Amino acid sequence: MPAAPIAGTPHRRDATARTTPIDGSLPRRDLLLLLLICVAWAFNFLTSALALREIPPFLFTAVRFALLAVPLVFLLKRPAPGQWPRLVAVCLCVGVLHFGLSFLALALAGNLSSPAIVLQSYVPMASLLAWWFLGERFGWRTGLAIAVSFTGVLVLGFDPIVLAKPWALAAMLAAALMLAVGTIGMKGLRGLDVFSMQGWTAVFSLLPLLAISAAFEPGSFDALRRASWIGWAGAAYAAFVSSLLGHGLYYVLIQRHPVAQVTPWLLLVPVLAVGLGIAFWGDEPGPRLLLGGAMVLGGVLGVAMRAKAKARTPIRPAGP
Repeated sequence: MPAAPIAGTPHRRDATARTTPIDGSLPRRDLLLLLLICVAWAFNFLTSALALREIPPFLFTAVRFALLAVPLVFLLKRPAPGQWPRLVAVCLCVGVLHFGLSFLALALAGNLSSPAIVLQSYVPMASLLAWWFLGERFGWRTGLAIAVSFTGVLVLGFDPIVLAKPWALAAMLAAALMLAVGTIGMKGLRGLDVFSMQGWTAVFSLLPLLAISAAFEPGSFDALRRASWIGWAGAAYAAFVSSLLGHGLYYVLIQRHPVAQVTPWLLLVPVLAVGLGIAFWGDEPGPRLLLGGAMVLGGVLGVAMRAKAKARTPIRPAGP
């Protein structure tokens, strides 16, 4: 799945100034890295969907985090004093609820296109939550982009491929909401790099995910024992390629450039995922899904571009 925003990312004006061209464009090397990230995250929809044919979703999420914890447990950094409760809450929200529900939605949907698109609704959700809980203001253009995005979800929801599995849409919307809530919680975390954040998420999420699987996925552990290399390869891909490689490169890029300049490129992820769904999964998106998807992604792009424009607006000095 696409990355959540990284907690504890320092604002490095000097480094950004050195690596970002004057015209605001990204260097070719970093564009290639962004393309690699998008390809890695898009293929994660396909490899995970294949694995979910053999391993139930919450147990699959637990296996993913167990594999991820192996290299990261040695890189964990302690959060700042007094931040343990926030860290645990964010890890459970993102690791258990977001990822667990995302894989549940992918397993229920039977296609790659609609989950990949609907997940992007976490961006306008996060903007609304930041306005409600953090007092962050946005202008009418951002408000319009948010409205277009949510209207797109409604339009997409009436496509036959989505109407056939309404619970998949509900699960992915819930997963997007949990990611948005986790994003807001991350804003208050300090001193944690991307690998510490992923490591703590894996550590705190593993036991709850196993408990949920044991309670609500009968026979899941027997299914895991019977899983072929495809199931295990899907979990390994999600852990090491999507998370370690994808998130690691993403963290490098947001250290070099403003976040608002990087995030619009990530809209390539659902576009590539839709293409993979059509090419390898047999997806046949109808006009409502394509129109609704275009509205969702257009709204997300609008939110991202307004954030970029706001970040580039010079701060006027106070006084006469």
